[in-house]
Amino acid sequence: MDGQVARLEAAKKLLIEMTGSHSFLVRCRQEAVSPDELKLYLVQQGLYDQYLTRYLCAMMSNLPSNEAVQTLAGNLLRELGLAPNRPKAHHVMYREMLERCSLTLEGAAALPATQQLIDTMFKACRDPNPASGLGAICLGSESLVPTIYRDIIAGLTAHGAQPEDLEFFQVHMDGDEAHAHTLRDLTAEVVSGRPDRTDKMLQVGQQLVSARLDFFSAIEAACERQQPVELTLV
Repeated sequence: MDGQVARLEAAKKLLIEMTGSHSFLVRCRQEAVSPDELKLYLVQQGLYDQYLTRYLCAMMSNLPSNEAVQTLAGNLLRELGLAPNRPKAHHVMYREMLERCSLTLEGAAALPATQQLIDTMFKACRDPNPASGLGAICLGSESLVPTIYRDIIAGLTAHGAQPEDLEFFQVHMDGDEAHAHTLRDLTAEVVSGRPDRTDKMLQVGQQLVSARLDFFSAIEAACERQQPVELTLV
């Protein structure tokens, strides 16, 4: 394995461990998280996720070649529900999941930490340096999906959610392995012989993980203040 890619892989493992050790996810795994926290998470995550295709488009616009853009085009098509094996757009799956939980994004306001996570991701993806967007998407997002969604599924299941209610999370856990391989190959191409780009990816990945941990902490804090969250899981 190339030395730069090895550095990134080692950092990825550490960032995954950092994310999984947050108390919100720990309590999801332990089935000790409250319904209000889960409801607030679902809405706030939905506000962040509604920009997923735009994060990808922003990042793709700064890739170094048409070949690199084409490499990610399949991932974008799957997000939009235009791939042959993914006939449903991911934002539609998310909306349907919220409806099953009697929740909606209509009229929902982003917590400051949610907005900060959105802004941090957009800033990185819009950076002309392709290593910035790749660091955000690869280290600060995609690599974390299995850990985060596994724990969220555990928490929701403990409060009565059924497998069919959680299609969005399960599809991403099942399908992101191929996506991860695509991103890893693209990353190897972008950082080859460019240790400065590896450094940039590591820096941005850390920034995104820090913003995501703040996001989890804000959900806990809002519920500790007994912020009203209407509707219940069904």
